[in-house]
Amino acid sequence: MPTLRIAIVALAFLTASCAALSGSREQYFVCSYDMAWDAALETMKGQSIASYDKEKGLIETAWLDVPPTSERSFGMFGREGFGNKERARMTVSVKRMNDVASVSILEIRQRWHARGGVTQQATRWWPIDPSEDATNEVVDRLNAKLKEKGCTAA
Repeated sequence: MPTLRIAIVALAFLTASCAALSGSREQYFVCSYDMAWDAALETMKGQSIASYDKEKGLIETAWLDVPPTSERSFGMFGREGFGNKERARMTVSVKRMNDVASVSILEIRQRWHARGGVTQQATRWWPIDPSEDATNEVVDRLNAKLKEKGCTAA
């Protein structure tokens, strides 16, 4: 019985991990790591940056409340989803490669709602698909910044 519980927990973790990683956009640019890092940091300056580390090549924003991507009701009676609150955060990863820099942008989006059951675990933040519009907006700004610095897409 404990083995079955471990397997169920592992499956749930893998499912949530895959949902969180869907929507990642990776691009390659012919320019130095420092130029790509500076452009990525400038691109994210308008956001609420929670942490950044140039050595690791990682920029993370804080959670921001965002308008819901869709109004959804739940259950057979069409109950409202507890206000349909959504939040999102962005992660930008810059990697060193010989004369090419890799920049990956990932949006993690969650919705507050109930998923069956009557426990405290039923009502919480659940992962949902990222917004393509929000990701595309950041990618477009980053591409413009890198083009200004003389970098070209590989």
